[in-house]
Amino acid sequence: MKLEIVHRTSYEYSRNVGLLPHRLMLSPRNDQHLRTLAFQIDCTPAGSIDWSQDVFGNTVATITFSQNASELTITSTAVVEQTADPWPVFKIDPGAHAYPFTYSSEDMTDLGAFTVATSIGGRVSEWAETFVLSRPTDTLSLLKDINAGILTSVTYRIRDEEGTQSPQETLELASGSCRDIAALFIDAVRHLGFGARAVSGYVYDPQAPIDDGGSTHAWAEVYLPGAGWIAFDPTHRRVGEASLIPVAIARSNSQIMPISGGYMGLASDFVRLAVSVKVAER
Repeated sequence: MKLEIVHRTSYEYSRNVGLLPHRLMLSPRNDQHLRTLAFQIDCTPAGSIDWSQDVFGNTVATITFSQNASELTITSTAVVEQTADPWPVFKIDPGAHAYPFTYSSEDMTDLGAFTVATSIGGRVSEWAETFVLSRPTDTLSLLKDINAGILTSVTYRIRDEEGTQSPQETLELASGSCRDIAALFIDAVRHLGFGARAVSGYVYDPQAPIDDGGSTHAWAEVYLPGAGWIAFDPTHRRVGEASLIPVAIARSNSQIMPISGGYMGLASDFVRLAVSVKVAER
C-alpha cells in the first residue's frame, strides 16, 4: 500500500517577528514494514535546513531563518510504501512466552530508561496489576489485554493543549488524547517490568475525513525477545504496524514533538496556529 502524507503547519503573527530556529521531526522512519519513496520540506519564508540524527536515531531537520515574517508555513510531503500485515504473528522467544520473564543482562543494559516508569508506585502500578490475572500468564495476551482495556477506563478526546498528561492524571480525569493514552500504556507496562518506548507519526484510516488533524498519532512499542519491538496502539485497540507510519521513537512523547520552535517578540504578537494533515492512498 502506497500512502501520501501532507503535513502543513501555519503560524500567524500580528506583525513581523524574528523567527527562531525550528526543529522538525517529520521524516518517516524506515523499517522492515515501511519504505520512504519520496520526502520533502517546504517553508515560507524560505529557510536553511540542516539535517542530523538524535540519540534515538530519529531524523531531525533544523530550519533557520534570515528574515522576519508575520506568517510562517512549514509543509512536509512524504510518499511511503507500507507492507505491514494487519494480522501479524510474533515469534517470541520461548523463554518470554510466559509472564513474568527476565530480560537478558545485555537487553536490560540496552533497554535502560525504556524500563523506568515515570510514576512511582501508586495508582498506575495498582491499575496495571489488575490485568495480571495469574502468575505465570501468557505474555502477549497480557499486553493485548492492557492495550484493549485502557479505553474501558479512559475516554479518548481531542486535546488542543500542548504537552502530555501524566499517566496518573489521565487515569484521574478518565480521558485523554492519543499521546496521553499511549503514555499511560507505556507507564503501566513499565511498572510490570517491560521495556517500552513512545512512537509518534501518522495513522491511515480510510474511514476518516481526507483532511483530518487526527491523522497525526501517538502509540507505543514494547520489546519482546525474539519478536523485537511490537507496536501497540491503545487508542484504536490495535496491535502491529498496519496503518501506522512511524516518524520518531523516544523514551517519552515530549522528546518527539513534530515541530518545535519560537519567535522573538511579544506574547501578544501571536495570532493563531493551524495544522492540517492529509493521509491518503495513492
